[in-house]
Amino acid sequence: MDTELWRLSATALAGAVADGEVSAREVTEAHLERIASVNPALNAITGPLTESARRAAAETDRRRAAGEPLGPLAGVPFTVKENIHVAGSATTFGVPRFRDLVPASDAPPVRRLRAAGAIPIGRTNLPDMTLGGLHTVSTLYGDTRNPWDPALTPGGSSGGDAVAVAAGMAPLGLGNDSGGSLRIPAAFNGVATLKPSYGRFPMDHRIGPQDPSLSSQLFPVDGPIARTVADLRAVCEVLSGSDPQDPRAVPVPLDGPPPAQGVRVGVVLDPAGPGPAPEVLAGLDSAAAALADAGYRVEHVEVPRLQEAVEGYRDLIYTEFALIWPAVRQLLTDDSSRHIEYSLAERPPVGLSEYIALPGLRLGIQRDWADLLERFPLLLGPAYAGLPPAPKTLLRDVEDNTRTFAAARLCRASTFVGVPSVGVPVGIAGGLPLGVQVIGGMYREDLCLRAAAAIEARLGVLTPVEPRS
Repeated sequence: MDTELWRLSATALAGAVADGEVSAREVTEAHLERIASVNPALNAITGPLTESARRAAAETDRRRAAGEPLGPLAGVPFTVKENIHVAGSATTFGVPRFRDLVPASDAPPVRRLRAAGAIPIGRTNLPDMTLGGLHTVSTLYGDTRNPWDPALTPGGSSGGDAVAVAAGMAPLGLGNDSGGSLRIPAAFNGVATLKPSYGRFPMDHRIGPQDPSLSSQLFPVDGPIARTVADLRAVCEVLSGSDPQDPRAVPVPLDGPPPAQGVRVGVVLDPAGPGPAPEVLAGLDSAAAALADAGYRVEHVEVPRLQEAVEGYRDLIYTEFALIWPAVRQLLTDDSSRHIEYSLAERPPVGLSEYIALPGLRLGIQRDWADLLERFPLLLGPAYAGLPPAPKTLLRDVEDNTRTFAAARLCRASTFVGVPSVGVPVGIAGGLPLGVQVIGGMYREDLCLRAAAAIEARLGVLTPVEPRS
């Protein structure tokens, strides 16, 4: 092919393999070479799955030569965050305690991607236990660097996958989001992502037999990172549906009732109090103009009970953390424990009666959001209200921690409600990518993807990029 294989999207690669234009072996080798070339400077992939990827590629080529059916993502490499199980590869969570935690079976999304023919090609870095804050740095592997500017954070906690996809090491990454962990690194690295509705994709984050706490059942969701919205849609089709390993996953059709012409989009300009940075605001304006050009009716709205949603999110998570923090703290370094310690200092745990009332608060806020999303089926807002900061500015004290996560309030509130969101790039300012998120009602990923595709069609795709030294 004329184009270097590592530059192609997942759907383009799958089509080329299915048509016999290239072999899965060629695709795999091209991406392994790209990893060897750029990962030493970026430290996104903690370890290539070289031999297993080559075996999987050979099996894909054998199946095609034999005329056997291929899956919709046959031959497409993908990376997997180190808190998602891949059979035979350690799920380290970035800390020494789990260096030798090697699962015998895949987590549900990895299993489904393999069944669709996709090939795991590498594991990716994350903050220690996903708890270290906005920056992707782990005790085992060190700092992951932003390919646009290595002095700035790539975001977290799915920063390894976002960097790998942005730099062409894989067309797809599999990470997770419990308050912006997909959407923020996607915005910081110029790639697209899908944070699904609660229950859309099956998953299983258990380390052992013990089931997770309430917030860990309600908030984290696994989801894809890609360079194009079409690739997100392809992965969404593969990952959706019920699964006996996760009884929360529901068999909801991917496409809901077709919307009327001129879907109303509510633009959320001020989720962080003082408002987005000027560059982020300009990116929102560009996205709003793109949607208006595509026939959407764009208006400014106020999100109902935003502060209550953010506080409810924090109270549920950090009250539970307070109970287990003495044990979890032993797994972390002084640096990687600061985010949780500062968060607990900023907003102490609530009492039993307040904790019991939190699910009711959540349901009431869900009702109010559902009412808004009935009138405005989509919301457009920032994934993060500022540009990527330098890692050293994030956790110097409680005030730094508070300021850092105030800029992610819309991510935290939408996680509390459980609704889907698609992050999509909208341009470049000062040499850095800009991203927005499109939020929809429960199980309306289709509406989010359609709107994000309209933005992408008008504003373009920003990656892959060559890492900046």
